[in-house]
Amino acid sequence: MPSPLDPYTQPLTAQTAAHLLRRATFGPTKAEITAFTGLTAQQAVFQLITNANYTLPEPLDLDENLPTTAQPYLNLPFNADRNFILGHYARFRWLEMMTTQATPPSLLDKLALFWQNHFVATRNVVGDYRFMFQYIKLVRNSALGNFRTFVINMTKEPAMLRFLNGDENQVGHPNENYARELQEIFTVGVTDFAGNRNYTEDDVKAAAKVLTGWSHTNYNEPGSTTISTTFTDSLHDATDKVFSAHYANTVIRGRAVSQPGTHSAGDAELSDLVDMLLRHPQCPRFICRKLYRWYVNPNVTPTVETTIIEPLADFFASPANNFAIRPVIEKLLTSQAFFDTANLGAMIKSPADLIIGAMRFFEQPVPALPTDYVAYRKYFDFIYYQMDSMQMGVLEQPTVFGYDPYYQTGFSKLWINTTTIGLRGNLTDAFIWRWLELKPGYTVGIDLLGWVTRLQPNFTDVGGTPSITCVDILAEFTRHLYATGLSMAQQDFVIDTIMMQGIPRLSWTFEWNNYRRNPADPGSRYGVLWRLQNLMKFLLRMAEYHVC
Repeated sequence: MPSPLDPYTQPLTAQTAAHLLRRATFGPTKAEITAFTGLTAQQAVFQLITNANYTLPEPLDLDENLPTTAQPYLNLPFNADRNFILGHYARFRWLEMMTTQATPPSLLDKLALFWQNHFVATRNVVGDYRFMFQYIKLVRNSALGNFRTFVINMTKEPAMLRFLNGDENQVGHPNENYARELQEIFTVGVTDFAGNRNYTEDDVKAAAKVLTGWSHTNYNEPGSTTISTTFTDSLHDATDKVFSAHYANTVIRGRAVSQPGTHSAGDAELSDLVDMLLRHPQCPRFICRKLYRWYVNPNVTPTVETTIIEPLADFFASPANNFAIRPVIEKLLTSQAFFDTANLGAMIKSPADLIIGAMRFFEQPVPALPTDYVAYRKYFDFIYYQMDSMQMGVLEQPTVFGYDPYYQTGFSKLWINTTTIGLRGNLTDAFIWRWLELKPGYTVGIDLLGWVTRLQPNFTDVGGTPSITCVDILAEFTRHLYATGLSMAQQDFVIDTIMMQGIPRLSWTFEWNNYRRNPADPGSRYGVLWRLQNLMKFLLRMAEYHVC
């Protein structure tokens, strides 16, 4: 019997190529859609994986008033006075990898954002910019690797030790914060799909004992130049730890002494703990359910659970796969389920998809470092603060659970609410009215007159070349813009009511040809531009633009 996880075998059309690129990246350029059209899903996903660039360039100081301008700073003595702004600049490097149009498209950073929202640590809590940049690198480097290794490394990461108080967890004075979130959020989940509990409070206490003794060095230490993870035998609870029937009554043997120069006692117990968590039957299902919601559809029905989540989880945890992440991503993104027409346009665009996607789709290039550092700063300030105002500040989740729409009932619908709908309109206005100048000659937004002029054959030959029509303009403006196409009734409404404001369409020919004869005339220029602005502003604000 066919399975929803069976490979999708039809060559990608422009629509299905765009669907894959919207879900697997932060939004495609038109050139990328064209390049992926005609590929098989397997070829396309292979490219998105092998195009991954794991090198995250060091952040640069972007303050033009300092002698360190455009210079790397991570290896300099820690600067407590500039901790906030240097952390902000460090965040820009990750945003740059999400936004760039200068490299082949890759799924790495969209997947890395999934994992960062899974293993949440926030800059406002962690503080130290060096801790946060190292944490970002761990997330990116591990995104397509092995989940078991990922959990172990994240548990010892200085930023996570700081964020969930692992550095305060000591024998005789346990801190259960990380032990709880490790089970509740990072591995097995609170309950199974039917609502049954997956662990007990005693399991949290036992896990906290396993995790005693870990800490870090040089947190927010002025003048320090390095950071590291430490393990102290004397702060570790070396007793045996007993877990409940949820974990088959596993006993993790206590270790007391590490070998010189190693963390062997702590590492040995941590390895046993993670092995136990991953053996829990709900762990692979919990992870695969979150991946399905991230990439395919926010709604997991009982049928989806039994026909997609469970077999995908079995594959994830199988001895042959052994919790490797990449094969699971490949299987999901090349499946019949992923390309099912019911899943096209099934998600509200997150602020990341909306804002970064718009910068990429409308080809707003990232200013180059180190030369255009002021323009670069303005570019990413714009992206970051737009996203932050829409409740998706990068590395600033409101709780350890992540961004609200990724764990609350309703999932992605919560991205649009009474606050954010107006802010989405402000983003539209920025692209239409073009108020943000990054540097002379580079203003963020859409050059509508230039776009339509390039669309017109033989622009200056008014008598010999027919004018492009309203239909031509609408077709070009909406090409690849929506996950699903506009109906004929919708197209007529957009042209006749929005663009032409109720006057005959032939009036466009007169206005446009008048502009072609004298493009320097302010009156004819304004009249044409006004219609184009009305049209594009409405198109960008249509509900279809907010889904992917």
